[in-house]
Amino acid sequence: MRILVAGGAGFLGSHLIDKLLIDGHEVICVDNLYTGSLQNLAPFKSDSRFNFIKGDVSEKIEIKASLDMIFNLACPASPIHYQRNPVETIKTSLFGSFNLLELALKKSAKILQASTSEVYGDPLLSPQVEEYWGNVNPIGIRACYDEGKRASETLFFDFHRQHRLDIKIARIFNTYGPRMDLNDGRVVSNFIVQALEERDITIYGNGEQTRSFCYVDELIDGLLKLMFSNKDTTGPINLGNPIEFTMLELAQIVIELTGSKSVIKFEPLPADDPKQRRPDISKAQEILSWDPIIDLREGLRRTIRDFQIRMNL
Repeated sequence: MRILVAGGAGFLGSHLIDKLLIDGHEVICVDNLYTGSLQNLAPFKSDSRFNFIKGDVSEKIEIKASLDMIFNLACPASPIHYQRNPVETIKTSLFGSFNLLELALKKSAKILQASTSEVYGDPLLSPQVEEYWGNVNPIGIRACYDEGKRASETLFFDFHRQHRLDIKIARIFNTYGPRMDLNDGRVVSNFIVQALEERDITIYGNGEQTRSFCYVDELIDGLLKLMFSNKDTTGPINLGNPIEFTMLELAQIVIELTGSKSVIKFEPLPADDPKQRRPDISKAQEILSWDPIIDLREGLRRTIRDFQIRMNL
């Protein structure tokens, strides 16, 4: 198949392209390189089935070739990046989704939206099920991302209802692994870099807030299973590891695996930061036969090795 991956130069996008090429597909990557990196695409440069277009999906994207599928992964996903330019973040979610939906309609292509657990906000229900409408502050500092993704889901379902477009929506929970940006501000990359550099490990709040961490290879497997599912499976479907860890537990594991002498330092919790995040993956298990099995320690070992190489340690 010929598949367009918007945001393909990013962490998740590059892993997705890797798997699509292994599976024999032709891939067109569109990325404005705001948070993506050409280094992530370097392994594909010599592959004749791969084509890179530098472009911004919030503007019209012209693709002359036919397309079978479109993956929309085009949006900054870490707070440090999406809060740097919040107007561009929400534009990417809204205009980018609209432009790619129009393209999918024009090409008669199936399209998948990489949505996020952030649509649940600071949840009052745990674990979060897909039917939960969330608890989001629409005018808070995270709203450019949270509400942008919520509005994108609305657009996808309106195109599906109005135009019968074949859509898929994945709500992605915290994902980690090799190729994460060393300075993206996410908790896993922050802790690993701080530990490897023997700096204080910064925990915001009291460290009791929880997250669930899914290794990137398993997340990509879930995205592909959703995209290749039957037409009736639109989602949204939660994709994430349902095992919770506190921030304090995560920091202690990273210190142990790196052999670091870092000590833990506590800072005030940022506004609207969720206290708990854990997916109910019953639908993914039942509909997609998807169930992540890589435990956090093994995934972190692989990720730490990648960070050590890229940091020349």
